[in-house]
Amino acid sequence: MTDRRIDPAPGGGVDYIAVEESAPFQDLKRRQRRFVFPLAVAFLVWYFAYVLLSSFAPAFMAQPVSGAITVGLVLGLGQFVTTFAITMGYVAYANRRLDPRAEALRAEIERTERGES
Repeated sequence: MTDRRIDPAPGGGVDYIAVEESAPFQDLKRRQRRFVFPLAVAFLVWYFAYVLLSSFAPAFMAQPVSGAITVGLVLGLGQFVTTFAITMGYVAYANRRLDPRAEALRAEIERTERGES
């Protein structure tokens, strides 16, 4: 942590309000939100498009793609594929970008709890 040390609370221990307001914690939240919010919006648009198509365009959803497989079935299975892809993408992003920062913040908090500088 280069921006700011975590100061002990007045009675000892950790001032968690100060941790929450610290630059490293704010950076961690910002990075997490920058990844999660756009994907959440994109997935919700995709999900509601599927629901609206199934409600208002049943003829389109019933069109066969191959044999008994219809457009609706392909799009429905695409919902599951998308969910797994987003999950795998988030795990990779968190492992690479969020976890090292969170671990550094945790180590600083633990040093403060032990009374170390």
